[in-house]
Amino acid sequence: MDDRSKQILDELMHNPNVASVVLEKKYNLTRRQFGYSMNKINEWLMAKHLPVIERTRQGHFIIDQSVFTDLTSQENDLAAVSILSEKQRTYMIMLMLIGTKEELSLYHFTAELEVSKNTVLHDLKQVQAYLEKYELSIRYSRKSGYLLEGKEFQVRKLLIHVTYRIFQMADGEQKIKKAAHVDEKEIEEFRSRIEKVENKLHLKFTDEKLAMMPYILLFILRRVQKGSNITESSIPYEELSDTKEYQATEEIFRETENIPREERLFITLHLLTTNVYRSDFTIEEDAIPDLLPEVDNMLRLFEKSACIYLQERDKLLEHLIQHIKPAYYRIKFNLTETVFLQQDVSKEFKEIHHLVKQSMGPLEELIGHPVPDNESTFITMLVSGWMVKQGESIDKKVKAIVVCPQGVSISRLMFHDLKELFPEFVFLDSLSIRDFLHYSLDYDVVFSTSSLATDKKLFLSKAFLSQEEKQRFRKQVMMDMHGFVPNEIDIDHLMDIIKTHVPLPDEEALKKDLSRYMSKDKDEAVKTYAANRNLPLNELIVPEHITLKKSVDSWEDAVRVAAGPLVKSGKIEQRYIEAMVQQSDKDPYIVIGPNIAIPHAAPEEGVNEVGMSLLRIEDGVDFTEGYRIHLIVIIAAVDKKKHIHALMQLMRFAHAETDRNQTIAAKTITDIRRLIDLYSHE
Repeated sequence: MDDRSKQILDELMHNPNVASVVLEKKYNLTRRQFGYSMNKINEWLMAKHLPVIERTRQGHFIIDQSVFTDLTSQENDLAAVSILSEKQRTYMIMLMLIGTKEELSLYHFTAELEVSKNTVLHDLKQVQAYLEKYELSIRYSRKSGYLLEGKEFQVRKLLIHVTYRIFQMADGEQKIKKAAHVDEKEIEEFRSRIEKVENKLHLKFTDEKLAMMPYILLFILRRVQKGSNITESSIPYEELSDTKEYQATEEIFRETENIPREERLFITLHLLTTNVYRSDFTIEEDAIPDLLPEVDNMLRLFEKSACIYLQERDKLLEHLIQHIKPAYYRIKFNLTETVFLQQDVSKEFKEIHHLVKQSMGPLEELIGHPVPDNESTFITMLVSGWMVKQGESIDKKVKAIVVCPQGVSISRLMFHDLKELFPEFVFLDSLSIRDFLHYSLDYDVVFSTSSLATDKKLFLSKAFLSQEEKQRFRKQVMMDMHGFVPNEIDIDHLMDIIKTHVPLPDEEALKKDLSRYMSKDKDEAVKTYAANRNLPLNELIVPEHITLKKSVDSWEDAVRVAAGPLVKSGKIEQRYIEAMVQQSDKDPYIVIGPNIAIPHAAPEEGVNEVGMSLLRIEDGVDFTEGYRIHLIVIIAAVDKKKHIHALMQLMRFAHAETDRNQTIAAKTITDIRRLIDLYSHE
């Protein structure tokens, strides 16, 4: 049989109830192509004197029991008699290149894979294409045969990846033993060593990792003995040498002499990045410094975003730390591609995953790298499983999005304000109109500054609302959504109701717990507000960052003059100014009020440190036709939150006509500074 027919037969053996239309879609086949494969399968079955597979008019299959019996028997195992697919052969060739002791020629590949020389030559081209993402290549010489070339650290990453892929094949472990000439005694020896490592570390690796690890360690040792060592300084000694895992490598390399320090560090890293089923260490003694508080912060951000309260948080934190510790090292050392996930998930899981990713800030700041999707999905699995366990769900909560065309900073400010105004809603995203048209997650409510074509509830709002306007807007939305405005819960009244039904051994303790639970959203809002107050407006727009000019030649000159103090102080690079000038053409919504604009660009375009600067142009400058600007505030943001509090204060200033006009007419920097101070304590 050809590869495609073999895959279809495998599928039918494992899932005989599948419909033909499903298989056609899965393998991207036309009805005619699928029919051709079924003919090939039936010819193969007849050659083995087995009944053919019939198809009903409804597209289902009738498979005789003797087919199952014959193909799954020990003597006639389907995996043993059928050829590997092209992708599977690619993995097998890479494994042989990494782990085989002998020199490899075309003959070795054809003999092992049982395919022709031309097929192997084609497969080698596929292997070369696969190796490019690892920055590796294949070299051939008559003396040494086929060899891998490139950094050894990349080879080790490939080894872990390929070993996993082959283990997922039918009879994958036997394929590894046969292709790499692995002796069962060698594997048993490494299994014994790993068990001793588990005892030393007081943990248990997952079954999947425990099965793979002896082979990975054996192939690493083979490469070390051949002289293929990790010599580059890709693993910092100081960070890993103090771990208990580093001490455990003594057990792995027992009876092996002259093992370089770098190899011990790599094995240490492998142990640290391997998922565990159970660990006897408490999270305080087993965690990376600051990991526990940052994971706790991440969890609190998620609770707030999802409008839920997670019970038994200490136990959940313990489970999260147990997973996130190996994930920390995988992310930090770029080993996350060794983690694989099934992608079929429910709609609610996608929504929870979206909110988990939005809450990753504290963890990403600790690691110094973004958390990839496959790692955040594992975290989502733990959190969503905990929610199911306690009966929590976001499926029935009101989910909202914010659509604002007025630039990134204004959009985030509006999102932040509405999230605080409606703590009972799950806010998914702030979007541009273009992003809104292609948004994939489900939502119930749209908040927008302009009319949109949508069949969901749409509430129009200004980008900036005064306190009085917020109160009116909340009443409007809640009346529209629920027909009433939720009132504050009176804890004393609630206690009176409870006391009429049950005896209370400790009334004050219950009252305290209820108060803490009812006010959790408020507490979080206060904490967030307090954290943001660390950078008020007058701490960012300092006197050295204020410039007074009578006039300028053009808008571009105005941006350059305004940003000059930030360049001088090292907060931004020169390229950030050019990015702002270019961004101004695309984003006319940087004008936030009469005569005032806030040019800005993305942090990665040259921001070194958060900062703001102000240029006052007495005569003004034309931004676009109809917009005369007198005040330019340059915003240099390093992330999504550090400048938000100051930006909120600036927005209040921008809508205060008297103070804004006084700033335009000011004669000295001191006069402007005094006006900025007025808005820096709100």
